[in-house]
Amino acid sequence: MGLLDIAFIVDDDPIHQFGMKILLERIKFSNEVLIYQNGQEAMDALTQLIENGKKLPSVIFLDLNMPIKDGWGFLDDFVEIPHQNREKVVIYVVSSSINPSDQEKAKNYAVVSNYIVKPINKGQLTKVLDDLGLIDAV
Repeated sequence: MGLLDIAFIVDDDPIHQFGMKILLERIKFSNEVLIYQNGQEAMDALTQLIENGKKLPSVIFLDLNMPIKDGWGFLDDFVEIPHQNREKVVIYVVSSSINPSDQEKAKNYAVVSNYIVKPINKGQLTKVLDDLGLIDAV
């Protein structure tokens, strides 16, 4: 049984998707891991969850550079979602960008909890759970 219900990975890189999914499963991060190729797919999935009266994901791992709708576009749309559980969703930007301006821009979004530079590792994911108060620091 995972510690969280649902985690989203929003990233167009199949290698990163695969690695993240394996790590999340290994540490029993969540009961379900859903993967979306871009911000639009993820927004469509969130809209579907809301329309069906289902719970939003507990955590979203969001890449910045993706086709169709990038991470910034997703964040702009996400803050407009009229849903009572939106504030319970924790978003971590996971990007290969080490550009300080990207990190600063991410901090301007109240919904973004942290900025993690790829590749993500088990220790960082464990820290996410710890930050959420789900486990004691290892």
